[in-house]
Amino acid sequence: MGKTIAEKIFASHLRDEPFSGTKVLDLDRVLCHEITTPIAIADLEWRGKDRVFDKEKIKAVIDHVTPSKDTKTAIQAKMLRDWARRHEITDFFDVGHNGVCHALFPEKGFIRPGFTAIMGDSHTCTHGAFGAFAAGVGTTDLEVGILKGVCAFREPATIRVNLNGALSDGVFAKDVILYVIGQLGVNGATDRVIEFAGPVVDAMSMESRMTLCNMAIEAGGTCGICMPDEVTVDYLWPFIQDEYADKAAAAADFKKWHSDADASYDQVLDFNISTLEPHVTYGYKPDCVKPVSEMAGAPVDQIYIGTCTNGRIEDLREAAAILKGRRIADTVRGIVSPATPKIFRDALAEGIIQIFMDAGFCVTNPTCGACLGMSNGVLAEGEVCASTSNRNFNGRMGKGGMVHLMSPATAAATAITGKITDARTLK
Repeated sequence: MGKTIAEKIFASHLRDEPFSGTKVLDLDRVLCHEITTPIAIADLEWRGKDRVFDKEKIKAVIDHVTPSKDTKTAIQAKMLRDWARRHEITDFFDVGHNGVCHALFPEKGFIRPGFTAIMGDSHTCTHGAFGAFAAGVGTTDLEVGILKGVCAFREPATIRVNLNGALSDGVFAKDVILYVIGQLGVNGATDRVIEFAGPVVDAMSMESRMTLCNMAIEAGGTCGICMPDEVTVDYLWPFIQDEYADKAAAAADFKKWHSDADASYDQVLDFNISTLEPHVTYGYKPDCVKPVSEMAGAPVDQIYIGTCTNGRIEDLREAAAILKGRRIADTVRGIVSPATPKIFRDALAEGIIQIFMDAGFCVTNPTCGACLGMSNGVLAEGEVCASTSNRNFNGRMGKGGMVHLMSPATAAATAITGKITDARTLK
């Protein structure tokens, strides 16, 4: 019997199996940010175990509230900053060099096919786009990861999602994953890896694949994963070029992380995406999704473009193409947060930042702040936000606020009209 990519990664990283079904894996990366890691740091200090297993395999960033908005968040940032300096963490990204973790770490080449990675953040599943097993974990697992470089998992079964056909103009990865979550439900992939495959995935950029995998957790998935190929090689080439004779050799090597043809799956789901239209959420769960045509005309107060889901240069280009030469409605406020300093610089060089500003958007530094209702775009009670983020939980962006999830193109069109709008209907 063949193996899935997740099973291959588990087999190659197995350190121990203390109980049947519980597998202790060696970790290639332990990722840290200032919201969840300080709790682990404080507990390790209290236990007299203020150590790290490998200062080069731990990557840390201050990204959720940056710059700090109050004393509490400043203390959290200081704890991570002091800890990173104390242990000489090789890759620590402080204010001015920091970006949204799940955009910054891949951009730096830290995630590779076949890797294992954990973080105290549910959207760590983003990194599975590179053919890695990456999972969000709790404080205890994070502590063990920092201290010993291992993490225990029950080996998850895999749901194979085949995305067939081709995307229509004006339909993007965000629309695809919203549709898939709507089909699976918020608990449909609990304790499962979602393996994305098919011609739609093959044609996607790494940015789009990261969008897919980022929201696997919204269907309950432990990790979203794509099999690495030439697209993966092109993205990683600046970081791996000394390891391979050429790109073809790298792509051939990456195939060892492909699922076998006779691998066994918990489910195999086939979706034809050719006729898919843009989708948006309603209500307070990520599986509450509808085609944008069924939500058209619903008023909003704020538009937010950014986050680890849709704050990359590809996303900003999509929105800017809609906004160029237009102004946002007087009834709304628009906020855009490029996900990393590099993305910000690239957007500036391409004239994208100017397009956003001319349209009436506020452009902020890279931060996660608005996504989880902590800073840089918090909603008032009763307000509605059209957002490119990943969660529409009740109060997610502010107590009593409502969030509609959508693609950058749909968000840009919505900004122009002040109501949920299919970008394809704009002349």
